[in-house]
Formats: sequence, structure tokens, C-alpha cells
Amino acid sequence: MRRAAIVALVLGLTAVPAADASSAPQVRVWVTTPDRAELMHERPSVTFGNSASTHPTIVVDPDRRYQEIDGFGASITDSSAALLAGLSTRAETMRKLFDPNQGIGVSFLRQPVGSSDFTAAAQHYTYDDVPTGRTDFSLKHFSIRHDEEKILPLLREAKRLNPRLKVMATPWSPPAWMKTNDSLVGGQLKDDPAVYDAYARYLVKFVQAYTAAGVPIDFLSVQNEPQNRKPDAYPGTDMPVAAQLKVIEALGPKLRAVSPRTKILGYDHNWATHPNDGTAEADYPYQVLRGKAAKWLAGTAYHCYHGDPSAQTKLHNAFPDKGIWFTECSGSKGVTDPPAKVFSDTLRWHARNVVLGTTRNWARSAVNWNIALDSTGGPHNGGCGTCTGLVTVQPDGSVTTDAEYYTIGHLAKFVKPGARRIASTSFGTTGWNGQIMDAAFRNPDGSTALVVHNENDDPRSFAINLGDRTFEYTLPGGALATFTWTTQHRGRLGQVDLTGATATDPALVDDDASTRWSSGAAQAPGQFVQVDLGRRKAFRRVALDSGGNLGDYARNWELSVSDDGSAWRSLATGEGVGQLTNIDVRRTSARYVRITSTGAASNWWSIADLRLYN
Repeated sequence: MRRAAIVALVLGLTAVPAADASSAPQVRVWVTTPDRAELMHERPSVTFGNSASTHPTIVVDPDRRYQEIDGFGASITDSSAALLAGLSTRAETMRKLFDPNQGIGVSFLRQPVGSSDFTAAAQHYTYDDVPTGRTDFSLKHFSIRHDEEKILPLLREAKRLNPRLKVMATPWSPPAWMKTNDSLVGGQLKDDPAVYDAYARYLVKFVQAYTAAGVPIDFLSVQNEPQNRKPDAYPGTDMPVAAQLKVIEALGPKLRAVSPRTKILGYDHNWATHPNDGTAEADYPYQVLRGKAAKWLAGTAYHCYHGDPSAQTKLHNAFPDKGIWFTECSGSKGVTDPPAKVFSDTLRWHARNVVLGTTRNWARSAVNWNIALDSTGGPHNGGCGTCTGLVTVQPDGSVTTDAEYYTIGHLAKFVKPGARRIASTSFGTTGWNGQIMDAAFRNPDGSTALVVHNENDDPRSFAINLGDRTFEYTLPGGALATFTWTTQHRGRLGQVDLTGATATDPALVDDDASTRWSSGAAQAPGQFVQVDLGRRKAFRRVALDSGGNLGDYARNWELSVSDDGSAWRSLATGEGVGQLTNIDVRRTSARYVRITSTGAASNWWSIADLRLYN
């Protein structure tokens, strides 16, 4: 047996073959379950068929495209590097992490610029440390020598294994001599133009040094968690908006001159202001993007430790021309939590919030924290004592995979850099509502990856629809799955834009299948919902999607339209048979659309989305 095949068997992963445009519409399926019975296990393939389904239906629409994807991964922190560099199985573990075929293909790394809490060394460090009381405005003491022993060799190995790997850099602290308290822990950057200039040059020298060492920097933020005013014995800096804007103004032109590929990201902190941040600026990312320094910014970065991913969409709506990257979220374990509970809880939370919550809310990346830690959650120097990594190095030197290995893997292995998220109806929420949640992506080679999570503890059945083809599937409780196919089949109809439409309930036209309108009572003749399209629009299909609310579809219905909201004409009547009802009509143009219940049932009548197609 060839070595590549042996490695694939050892890792429990199957290499993904190149797309074959002439193949039948087969769908490959990989599943991870909370009980570890399946760990990115490839199940038998399924086939798209032509029959409709009575189950909740994920409608995938390749013609509706959202953000481009840069990658998914974690950080080779100083602690991770110390562990990985000393492994007897280093080569195998690195393949397991970075090889797109024999491993999960980690495609994005966020690297600390200097020391963080996850530092194996006894002393925290930057690349220009001088004795207390001294300064080095000429940066003559600048050196990345510390990283040359372990970190840079691992980064070069990672890039060799995955040439499409992108690297982001983030400082936890400027050199102490630039700060108000002469310490890497806490304090602020001195409010002095000479200091802002020196710090900008320090960051530029870092980018140049890493590039010369074979690790070009694709993204750079100027401060990790700038509102964390009291870091727990590890490097950190309180950097108010005004200070960050001054740093970016000084950095932008210098960085563009020497490394135009490197994009600057602002903020790099939580979805919402953490209570421990005191009187921090709640609208920090908005202020940064409103400032004149925003011309140097590609966008902003977010972390997961407070708030929820919807903050990303709110910011996107305010600044649609700026990108959003999700750059840090660590798994965590209680001191007395058994490993089975840690794995199950982490898989479920990260599936909802990191894998799907961030990507459905415009993130171009999804990045965990440490790529490797030991069984005690270390080594670390201050900071988090309960963090977990993608992999764990055990006391005997063996390496085990954590839940984050699989949550990131279900993205990184199948969704390639340059992919686009495409539209897909999703019924689950980041807060947990027991439904099916998903996100779909079209890869540069034309293949599609659909990542699906069953939020419920029990198995759930659903359908996946592409154009006029559908298949059904059942996932175990809590499971995370990736479905891939190479067919580029499209339907004959495109969705009508309902932006600006108003309705009986906003949930009818919010393009969010996790929200719904409900009758609030048993179905009865005469109940109706109505949509004002704002102006006459043409359509040939009306889709009534009752989402995950099983049984809440209209037993009998009538579709009517009007041009003025007063005089109505009936277009069609019929009987509902499942969660998604497609009503096909002759091409019609109207401003108002009304659906009336003409039957009775003990179930409520619910509609998660009402869509028009033409």
C-alpha cells in the first residue's frame, strides 16, 4: 500500500478527488457526532433525485453570492510551537493539520507578533526589548531571532503542506518602552507622534522580516483585544479608538510601500463589549471605520468571547464595502468536566457559532485560538488556564484530536480559499433552537460544499434542494456534516429581490428561515398573510416555506394578487403536503401577494419565508 494511502487510513480521512464535471449528481457526506462514534467519517454517497420532500428543505441557490472566503484555522502560538517542534510524530501531525488531502487542510493562521498568554518562555517578549528606562526609536535592536528556532520553521512547513495558506499577524503589546507603564502587561501606547511612528515602523519591520523568512503576511491588525484593559498577567494594551486610528494613519502608507499584499484589519475584539472591559467604547468598530484612517483598512476582525455573530452583519450593513474576518475563539474545559462532555459541548457550540454563525454573518475566515496545547491546557504564562486546542499533546507524546479539529476541519477540508458563500435556507440559530442550521459555499473549481449542523439532541430529517433536484437525509442528534457535490445544476427560475417589501409580519420577507410568522391558533378558513412588494414585480413561482416547524404548513390555500391592495384576483388554489410548498403560475405581475388558508387543521399555520421566483 502506498504511503499516502496509509496516512489517510491512520488519520481517518479520505482524500477529496478533483471535480469531475461529467459525473452524475452524486453527493459525498462526512459526519462528526458528539459521542465521537463518527469523526469526519465518510458515509455512503447519496444522489439528487427529482421528487419533492415533505421535510424541512434547505434550498441552495448558487446564483445568490455573498462574501469570498480566505480560510479557516487557528494559531501556532509560542506554546503550540514548543509542543509541535518537539514531537516525534511532528511530520505526521503537521500533515494531519495542514495537508488538504491527507489532513484537514488548515488554510488560515493568526500569528502573535511577539508574546501572548500562550508563551512557553518564562519571560514575555517583543522583537525590540530594551532595559527599563531606555528607548530604541531607531529600532536598531529589532530582531525576530526568538521565532527562528521553532515558530518560523513550523510556519514554513505549514505553507509547504498547504501553499494556499494565508497568515495574519496580531500584536498583544508594543515594546514596553513605547507604553505608559513601561510594561508589556496593561497600560496604553504613549500619546506621542514619535511613538506612533516608531510603532508603525516596528510593525513594518516585522512584516518585512517574516517575508524574508519565507512567511509573507497577508493580514495585520494593530492590537489584539484593544478594549481588554486588565489582562491577567499577560501582554495586553488598552488602545482607545483615537490611539488605534493614529497607529493606522502612521502604518498605512509605510506598509503599502513595502508590502502592498498585506491588508490592515481594525478592532480585533469581541462581538459585544465584555462587562470586564468597563467603560470601553461600545461602538469601537464603527468609530474605526468612520475615521479618516479607514481608507487604510480592509475591514475589521472579531472574537467570540461576548455577544453573538449577528454583530458582524450589523457592521456589514453599515459598511458594506469593508470586509469582516473572524479571528479568535478558544474552546474551554471545566476542571472537573469529563472529556466526553468537553468534546460534545464544544462541538455543538462551535458548530453553531463559529462554523456557521460567523460564516452566515459575512466572515471571510473562522479561526480558533491555539492549534496545539498539552493535556493541562498549557503551557501558558498568565491568561487562560482552561483553553483547548485543535489537537492535544498527551504526556506520553501522543497526539489526540479535539472537537475544534473537526469543527474547523468540516470547513477547511472542503471550502477552499477563494470560495464564495452562496444562499441556503437555514432554520437554526446560534442561541440553539433545536433546528437544522447550515451554510453553503461554491468553490473556485465549481464544486459545492454544504455544512449542516443538527442542533437537536435527537435525529432530524431534512431535504436539500438544488434547482429542481432534491435528496433527503437524516443526521444524528448534535451531529455536524459536510455534503459536497460537483454538479453545477441550476434551476430555471431565479429568486426575486424582495428588498423593501413589507408584510403582515416582517419574518415573512426577512430572508431568514429561523424566524417565522405563525397564526397563533389552529388553522381555519380565512386566515391570510399579505406582502406589499412596493411596486409591481413579475414572478412565476411563490414558495411558502414553513421551515422547521413540522406540520405547520397550510392544509389548503389560495394565492391571490392585487395591483392596489383592494381589488384581488385569484391565481391558484391547492393543498399543502409538506414544509415547502411551491406554487407555480403563469408569469404574473403584481404589487400585492396574499395567501389565504382555505382549510382547517389542529396545527398552527407557520411561514418562515415567502419567496418569489421568476
